[in-house]
Amino acid sequence: MKALVLTAPSQLRLMEVDDPVPGEGDVLLAVGACGICGSDVHGMDGSTGRRIPPVIMGHEAAGTIAALGPGVGGWAEGQRVTFDSTLSCGQCPFCRRGQINLCNRRRVLGVSCAEYRYNGAFAQYVVVPQGILYRLPGELSLERAALVEPLSVAMHAVGRLDAQPDESAVVIGAGTIGLLAIQVLRCRGCRVAAVDVEADRLELARRLGAELAVSPPRAADALRDWSGGAGADLALEAVGADATVHLAIDCLRKGGRLALVGNLVAQAELPLQAVVTRELTLYGSCASAGEYPACLDLMARGQVDVDLLISATAPLADGPQWFARLQRKQSGLLKVILRP
Repeated sequence: MKALVLTAPSQLRLMEVDDPVPGEGDVLLAVGACGICGSDVHGMDGSTGRRIPPVIMGHEAAGTIAALGPGVGGWAEGQRVTFDSTLSCGQCPFCRRGQINLCNRRRVLGVSCAEYRYNGAFAQYVVVPQGILYRLPGELSLERAALVEPLSVAMHAVGRLDAQPDESAVVIGAGTIGLLAIQVLRCRGCRVAAVDVEADRLELARRLGAELAVSPPRAADALRDWSGGAGADLALEAVGADATVHLAIDCLRKGGRLALVGNLVAQAELPLQAVVTRELTLYGSCASAGEYPACLDLMARGQVDVDLLISATAPLADGPQWFARLQRKQSGLLKVILRP
């Protein structure tokens, strides 16, 4: 099969590789669409230690079942599906509590690190365990279904905050996760403001339901005015840098709640005194843990719009140039979908 292989740091090649073979309980999927995730773009240079070459990246995908491995039940060839990016053991204490994202033996498709390598979906075929498959509803396209994974990340973060109707929420970072989080918060009845440095992303935030969309130079004052001077009830930080973490904390009211989703840097300075004296609650939010059915339902009912987030759809062979454009942070690019 053809696959887009990371052969060396920041070096992608379209290559012929052996077709993967489904094992016990596995399913072989013909990949129809796979989104380029920011973690792939940031990690392909080797800086994160989670894209060690050689590896086939790609974990935001959807496709059609091409073959069933031994012991697979309840699935049939030709069914249209997407899949969770997380593989969990199902046996550790976290898995037994439903916290599969915290599994002691957690693996992620398209990741290659010191502990494991699991090839992903920038290829014509990918093998996944049947337990992480989800049928696609109705006429949901494979391109749209490729965004279920980032939507699940956004929904998990909003769930961590336990967002309630009429609460005010600030989303910092209007990338894919942030723009999806805006929509999930709106579905929960929250008032939403958004912060980003790019004008086109702020415009998207407005179109997707943000009452206020503002850039950092005037964000603090604008958010204070928007919240009536007290600060917002909730904040969701989807960047992961010193300045944005500080802004997220500054914009909260006393007793406010913050979900930290972005992890652009490994360490960020924390204004500890503000957190302690204002009794703020901080939640880490990693991947997702069972949100896929709810995400698919929202998409099927038209409650979440992913079309505005898809900047381009391109053949897998054009993948290297699209990765390069995303690495350069080309203005106007958000989500790029590759089709094998």
